[in-house]
Amino acid sequence: MQKLTYNDTNEIRLDLFLTTYLKDLSRSQIKKHIDNGDINVNDKVVKAGYSLQNGDIINIGELITPQFDLTPQDIPLDIVYENNDYAIINKPQGMVVHPAVGNYDGTLVNALLYKIKKLSAINGEYRPGIVHRLDKDTSGLLVIAKNDKAHRELAKQIETKECKRYYLALVEGVINDGGIIETHLSRSVNDRKKYAVCSDKNGKNAVTIYKVVENFKNYTLIECELKTGRTHQIRVHCQYIHHPIVGDKLYGYKKQLIKTEGQLLHAYRLILREPNTNIVKEFNCSLPNYFVAILDKLRKMK
Repeated sequence: MQKLTYNDTNEIRLDLFLTTYLKDLSRSQIKKHIDNGDINVNDKVVKAGYSLQNGDIINIGELITPQFDLTPQDIPLDIVYENNDYAIINKPQGMVVHPAVGNYDGTLVNALLYKIKKLSAINGEYRPGIVHRLDKDTSGLLVIAKNDKAHRELAKQIETKECKRYYLALVEGVINDGGIIETHLSRSVNDRKKYAVCSDKNGKNAVTIYKVVENFKNYTLIECELKTGRTHQIRVHCQYIHHPIVGDKLYGYKKQLIKTEGQLLHAYRLILREPNTNIVKEFNCSLPNYFVAILDKLRKMK
């Protein structure tokens, strides 16, 4: 961990200031590291546009910025809907959305480059078309932008909560009533791969609405509506209320009675307003077969 102290009474953006010290990285790469929590100020997660104050301590972790060769790959892709502005993709469990350390190909982006020739460029060369993400082992719907205008409009809808996203999750234990979970989340200080609930409000506000869909013996199927879209939000929130998602290797129980390849979390419903027509559209996709099979077994055990 490298530490820098900002000794100047003049305010300056964090990302701009770091271009002087991290000369091997572009400003966009520096921003990605800040967004990922690899770089923070005074041990707090901040944005790239944070204005440095005299005496601020900048913590710089190990920065790895690999160069990816983005190759279009003929990977099966379930395109639920497509027009000139956007596409709705049903992402399978196990697929990474975009290249990153340890996942250089076989991603959704590689598949998109093969299937869809025109994609937005707002999120940089390694994330063409990507408006929002799903975790590797979370399946279901996400929207892809085909041009920058559509990307900005769709991203705004997600930010303002006009775009509605619903998930189905099988969680440990029996839940009798639904509710609202509202916390602040930040990257865990003990494990950089994880996020955690913050009591001091130094993290980002996160709100999840959940309701019971079906009860089983020792398990509950719930619907979660995202009111914010923080990294790992539903997974952290389920753990927070002591009902972690079945199969979650990061936030779930160490000993899993139900064997799965990953968390049983599926983005099954998406509502948005089309960028050009302003028509509100709703998209749905069924639960994956492995998810359905597990629910069927649990129903027989009631």
